[in-house]
Amino acid sequence: MVRNIVVLGGNSHPKLVENICSVLGIPACNRILTKFLSGESRCEIKDSVRGKDVYIIQTGFGGNGAKLNDHFMDLCIMISACKTGSARRVTAVLPLFPYSRQPDVPYNKAGAPLFNKASSESGKKDYTFESVPATPAPGVPKSIGLTNGNGADITQRLMKTALTNGTGPLSPTANGKVNGDSYFAVNGVNGTNGHHHADIGSSQNGVFTKHDYENHSLVSAFQAKPGYKQWVAQAGTLVANLLTCAGADHVITMDLHDPQVQGFFDVPVDNLYGRPLLKRYIMQNIPNYKEAVIISPDAGGAKRATAIADSMGVDFALIHKERRPTKITDRQNASMMLVGNVTDRVCILIDDIVDTGNTITRAAKLLKKEGASKIYALVTHGVFSGDAISRISASALDKVVVTNSVPQQEHKALLGGKLDVLDISPIFAEAIRRVHHGESISVLFNYD
Repeated sequence: MVRNIVVLGGNSHPKLVENICSVLGIPACNRILTKFLSGESRCEIKDSVRGKDVYIIQTGFGGNGAKLNDHFMDLCIMISACKTGSARRVTAVLPLFPYSRQPDVPYNKAGAPLFNKASSESGKKDYTFESVPATPAPGVPKSIGLTNGNGADITQRLMKTALTNGTGPLSPTANGKVNGDSYFAVNGVNGTNGHHHADIGSSQNGVFTKHDYENHSLVSAFQAKPGYKQWVAQAGTLVANLLTCAGADHVITMDLHDPQVQGFFDVPVDNLYGRPLLKRYIMQNIPNYKEAVIISPDAGGAKRATAIADSMGVDFALIHKERRPTKITDRQNASMMLVGNVTDRVCILIDDIVDTGNTITRAAKLLKKEGASKIYALVTHGVFSGDAISRISASALDKVVVTNSVPQQEHKALLGGKLDVLDISPIFAEAIRRVHHGESISVLFNYD
């Protein structure tokens, strides 16, 4: 039994809270967490938390009629209530971190597009796969410069400009005028310090800036390319700020989809691994696993899958999405390609989260086509949103293995024997115990 500790559970996963408290040998904190008729959350902590170490368990799950945003707001309110009640330390335990799948990058899901200038001189088109402009160098073609009203390249004008400090003379340009005359000369008055300035944005003088939207032809270079998001909601940063502003002193989670989320926080974040559970399942439930092939369904999860494959000494294969349209204007769906040999072998797909199930079911279809004898899918977080259950039921997957980081009772009832659920409560209970006593949790990261 652990003393001087309080485990407070939210409404998102009561069964997991019960399991963790059972492992720790303590009862869950008595609290009231409901909603008023107006829809506002009501939180009341019935037990004293003064000077105690509080752990609030709330997973980021929004399926089966649950509302993810309501659960997250309840978490923030519970954190604030414990800090107001003079808790010594408040730790937010989120087995599935909400909004971790929304990286803070200004690109669409398809990524930055590849563009090539249309060429009308010849029938042959040269396509480029460069996603960024080349580094400026002698002999390297430059990108189109910005114009400043009169058709001249503004970079050339800036090269001829000599800045002065104080009352020194200005360098003349090629036409004999002093730099700045075209900007400050009005009705014959030379543009010197103290004289009248011209309206730079005036259309009648032919001088424009990038903010002059009366002449749209001058701001064409600032238009975003298709596929680029001009306005990006940085949800990951916002969630981190909300948790820390509510008063969280520590965050414990498992298998972040984007590990860079840890950098959004100003407080310690422990990202636990579900790999030990998955590795143990492979060794105990898959016969002749040494002859199997561990496969990543996409390039982003290759590091995750290779870590398990290397530790077990089994082969590794990769499925990657290839986008090679015949024409640069074609919008061709990504084709999945397998790198490796799976003929007459057991395939084990490893991923961190299955949401709609589209990627993992397409990967299973490809593996079956390539001659795989049996296909397992081992995933840490089984969200199964939308029509994922029916898609997985009709897929080529023989077995799907997930953890109970989110409630799986309804999913298990629908999928039956095709779904196996692993319990993560011992991992989180041990992490809570070690953090409470100030012990190292590095042993929980060791999956070899």
